[in-house]
Amino acid sequence: MPNTVQEAKRYLDNAKEILREKAKKEDGFYQDKKYVKLAGHAAYTGVLVALDSLLGKKTKGRKSVEWYQNELSKVDKKALTTFNDAYDTLHLAMS
Repeated sequence: MPNTVQEAKRYLDNAKEILREKAKKEDGFYQDKKYVKLAGHAAYTGVLVALDSLLGKKTKGRKSVEWYQNELSKVDKKALTTFNDAYDTLHLAMS
């Protein structure tokens, strides 16, 4: 599990680096959509990597947002709310 947490943090660090070095911030807003999208994807992937270590493997098919939401609702409602916020921001808004 510690290696998984480190891997998740690495994804988040990569997202920060992409925004800091490539997205060109002007007047408080990032100017390059391509790098904002890449950063959002990297950060969201980091969230999923961390959740995979917590929730384990799905028995059939691919994992979906609904699967993560269902599994988190069984574990912790507050974590579910945080996941939904991360999904909205990182995956939907930044993509």
